Amino acid sequence: MRKSHPIRRVVLTTAATVSGIVLLLSLKPGSDPASAAAGAAPGAPGAARESVQGGAGAATGATVTGDAAQTQYGVVQVRLTVAGGKITKAEAVQAPKGGRSDSVTADAVPKLNQEAVAAQSADIDAVSGATYTSAGYRQSLQSAIDKAKAAPAPSASASASASASQGAGGAGAARTVTGAVAQTQYGPVQVRVTVSGGKITGAEAVQAPEGGESDRKTALAVPRLNREAVAAGSADIDSVSGATYTSEGYKKSLQSALDRAGG
Repeated sequence: MRKSHPIRRVVLTTAATVSGIVLLLSLKPGSDPASAAAGAAPGAPGAARESVQGGAGAATGATVTGDAAQTQYGVVQVRLTVAGGKITKAEAVQAPKGGRSDSVTADAVPKLNQEAVAAQSADIDAVSGATYTSAGYRQSLQSAIDKAKAAPAPSASASASASASQGAGGAGAARTVTGAVAQTQYGPVQVRVTVSGGKITGAEAVQAPEGGESDRKTALAVPRLNREAVAAGSADIDSVSGATYTSEGYKKSLQSALDRAGG
């Protein structure tokens, strides 16, 4: 048997080494797994959801008051708070009062408020035992929804202009707005406000109960209510002791004036 030539062994060894290197190179991954994962991260579903939620959460709530609905037992009027295209709050700013109506209203209105928010429409069930109040509530609720839909959304430039005006110290011109008349047991109450730079700068009652004991109560209550309206900057003010009906009528008309002034 012949012995292998030394040169031949060298050639075979070299060929085997080169083949091994080529095989190893062919098995090497084309990219770094960590780099590939990092490149995919921006498009991950979780990141997209966070961005969308952040944008939706930036919507600002607006208040809209529906038309007053006359019922057999009194007036019903609904006010809505709308944010991001959804009803976030519903409340009755007027509802039947006096005698049996007090208990019916106390039972029905909270349920109707909850249903309005849950249904996001005026397609809600009547409360048993409060058929007329429920019908008036739905009528005023639909009116408020219609007003909310008709109100144009502020453009980015308009919002920026409004913010700039307020930041400049309320340079906007003052304007006077008169609220709707609120009927009370002792007479009508109607409030007029002066608004400047997004704030109430003046408030006055252009109508208030008159005659007999009402003259004394009006003289006592109205100046206080005027001051509280300016101080609070809203209709969320306390009633004056001894003038409950006048105070409630004042707050309703004040809220109406603020709604007309744009909140």
